[in-house]
Amino acid sequence: MTSAAIQTTLLDGLREQIAHLENAGRRERSVLPFGVSQIDARLPGGGLAYGALHECAGGGAGTVDGATAALFAAGIAARAKGKIVWCLTRPDLFFPALAQAGLHPDRVVFVESDKEEDVLANMEEGLSYGGLGAVVGEVVRLPMAASRRLQLAAEKTGTMALAVRRWRRQTEASDFGQPTASTTRWRVSVIPSEELPVPGVGRARWLLELMRVKAGECAEFEVGACNAEGRIDIFPPAADRQDQTHRSRYSG
Repeated sequence: MTSAAIQTTLLDGLREQIAHLENAGRRERSVLPFGVSQIDARLPGGGLAYGALHECAGGGAGTVDGATAALFAAGIAARAKGKIVWCLTRPDLFFPALAQAGLHPDRVVFVESDKEEDVLANMEEGLSYGGLGAVVGEVVRLPMAASRRLQLAAEKTGTMALAVRRWRRQTEASDFGQPTASTTRWRVSVIPSEELPVPGVGRARWLLELMRVKAGECAEFEVGACNAEGRIDIFPPAADRQDQTHRSRYSG
């Protein structure tokens, strides 16, 4: 092989390496915005990062809390393009509720396992496959080693990983405070629904807490639950709402 051919081969190899690094950089910078400026401003890049692991949990260990966390994850997955893989041990998801949060069951491939270890393994396999909108997994515990494997698998393909922490007993909820490799950690709690001018039940509302974010600061928001497009809306703080109500009653 001539020196010119060797140089050409080396240059081609360097070009491939540069292209690989550029593609990896684009995946790292790719985000899924919430579309709510107050929330996106708290997240590096202006949204939830693709190619990363994100955690969410309810504010307690009850069924309602677990369902709230699942709906929050469903709203995120609904706005991601492509099929969604949802790994779980308990087939207790209510399909109409997922559809109301924007995630239609025909987009979801449900993978049921007997053990949580299998849920984590299935999540990793789904992330490694690539080409998916997101991979969701319902788990009680998320050890650092397991979370690190999920984070690395997500980084390789640019797929978003969502770990929904669901507990059967209050004592299990303490595991949520343990360190993991997740990029963000969220807690979602139910608060009184939106007030209506007539008798009835208004839109569900959540207290959304951003408990951890890499290269960012924690925050909390009062939001309207996911709509049919998987989107949440910000609500003004309770004190501001009371002040607005007071002014409307006594103005004029």
